[in-house]
Amino acid sequence: MIRNQYILVKDLLQKKNDSASDGMPVRVRGWVKTNRSNGHIGFMALSDGSCFENIQIVYNLDEHPEMTPASKISTGSSVDVAGVFTLTPGAKQPFEVQAAEVTLLGDCDSDFPMQKKRHSLEFLREVPHLRPRTNTFNALFRVRSVLCGAIHEFFQTNGFLYITPPLITGNDAEGAGEVFTVTTSEGETDFFGKKACLTVSGQLHVEPFALAYDRVYTFGPTFRAENSNTTTHASEFWMVEPEIAFADLEDDMAVMEAMVKYCITKVLERCPSEMAFFNEMFDKEHKLIERLTAVANSEFKVMTYTEAIELLLKADRQFQYPVAWGVDLKSEHERYICEEVVQGPVFLIDYPKDIKAFYMRINDDGKTVAACDCLVPGVGELIGGSQREERYDVLLERMKEMGMEQETLQWYLDLRRFGSVKHAGFGLGLERFILYLTNIGNIRDTIPYARTPRNLMF
Repeated sequence: MIRNQYILVKDLLQKKNDSASDGMPVRVRGWVKTNRSNGHIGFMALSDGSCFENIQIVYNLDEHPEMTPASKISTGSSVDVAGVFTLTPGAKQPFEVQAAEVTLLGDCDSDFPMQKKRHSLEFLREVPHLRPRTNTFNALFRVRSVLCGAIHEFFQTNGFLYITPPLITGNDAEGAGEVFTVTTSEGETDFFGKKACLTVSGQLHVEPFALAYDRVYTFGPTFRAENSNTTTHASEFWMVEPEIAFADLEDDMAVMEAMVKYCITKVLERCPSEMAFFNEMFDKEHKLIERLTAVANSEFKVMTYTEAIELLLKADRQFQYPVAWGVDLKSEHERYICEEVVQGPVFLIDYPKDIKAFYMRINDDGKTVAACDCLVPGVGELIGGSQREERYDVLLERMKEMGMEQETLQWYLDLRRFGSVKHAGFGLGLERFILYLTNIGNIRDTIPYARTPRNLMF
């Protein structure tokens, strides 16, 4: 695609084996990654953001002495380059642009922190407005974009309707009370005439649409006022939450498995350079792509929570957190089950009702709920879902047990009086999925501007 008279780097890369394009005039623009010269010949690496790769600009100062100022252009500056596309099959790069004109568009001060050297991820979190210019975040945010597109593609092509629930709500979907209160000024909570908060989940608001459209999903930001400083928790993150009518837990798990496989496949197909980078730079054994491909081609196993507890109790190892029936499993437990016992992805089902949300359907044993967590090697839990409680009396009793206000959720209860059917759904945290795909290690590095306890930059 040509933008005005400019050609994108990604389009030039498509011509790297095209002898007919050799010698054609081109004009490119972008940002300087590196710039060096030996007094006669200069070499400039240029990125325009259209792809992960850079291109090499070569300027000959003997032939074009008027381009001498080009040798002084600093890293980070923006330039306009006119020249000739030249194939270089015997060189490290397949082609270069031999410049006839280099125009400085925007100079970059010498204190620009993104110089050509290895920066720690911790340092880059202090300059989130500049980190997209590094290779790591150039790759990561491209993967994020492709993954978001793949998620929408999967649901749209499978007949799901996209619903956009409110971000401001009067309900706490999880019942945990870890919400951000919405006020108009300090101390005021009466703008809406009642308590209001930022949503922790779109699930409750999207369920009514499933009971009208059969298959729906929401994909948007959610907020948790959870004072947790782990590498997998954030105060603001994006959630994918589908809901399916006339569906039980098995139907729910089938959608989860299909979605995970579809998204992995699309990211590997559409981000080959980016994923090769993460495979090389962020996986010690360089087996990230191999693991992802194995999951995309595997059959997800199913195991009950009770069976998992029994296996953990028999494990020949000391866990940091104690194991007993009724405890909420930690990442170390989940990873042991999927990496060492199953050696692949697995659904854990039938969790104790006392550690799960009020809306999950109670099983016939009265002790467990029809809930599941999808565990994958490398991260543990990736997705959580359940069959929803469709029985009015049972749901009401469950809410009373948990001390929840009936009045604020009467509308949700009423869905069980007006043509109720069995239905199910799940929640996938986008950033946790990105952690899994890239192996980058910290959720703060998977979102453009991280929001975590005592951290609100920009």
